[in-house]
Amino acid sequence: MDTMNIIVAQNIKRLREENKLSMEELSRLSGVSKSMLAQIERGDGNPTISTLWKISNGMKVPFDALTIRPKSPYELVKLSDTQPLYEDGGKVRNYPVFPDDEDRRFAAYYLELDPGSYWESEPHLKGTEEFITIFSGTMEILADSRKFQVQKGESIRFKADTVHSYKNIGEEMTILHMILFNP
Repeated sequence: MDTMNIIVAQNIKRLREENKLSMEELSRLSGVSKSMLAQIERGDGNPTISTLWKISNGMKVPFDALTIRPKSPYELVKLSDTQPLYEDGGKVRNYPVFPDDEDRRFAAYYLELDPGSYWESEPHLKGTEEFITIFSGTMEILADSRKFQVQKGESIRFKADTVHSYKNIGEEMTILHMILFNP
């Protein structure tokens, strides 16, 4: 199985070429430097979630189009085989379990947030909603200028097409599943 960096590299290059974008044009549209884009397309480095959001928004494609694995009639995903995407210096680990694709309008993620970690997400595509269930820990979610405290055994749904954030406010790691629905 390819690493997430290779999957992301292949998808960005494929999408960029399908949209007939040069590296320079994508840099202008996304705000990500041309040298960083070249590094990502080679599969080098570890792009942050924020960087990948800038690229997906610049190309006007769902975030998950960058993390989608090659198709198969079935798929068994082992977390131990899935390379996470990192935020907050590695304190937030986002495992793309079932990324969105053109036939499915949702994506499923498994996230681990260390105590005190924080992540602010760029707006998703217009109309996108997030569905989150907390399996351990407590976190604060800021969505649409409202704060919500969500803890183990609770779920929340919110519109994710504006800036929103996640903060682990507890003493233990917060573990959650997230579903992104793209209309």
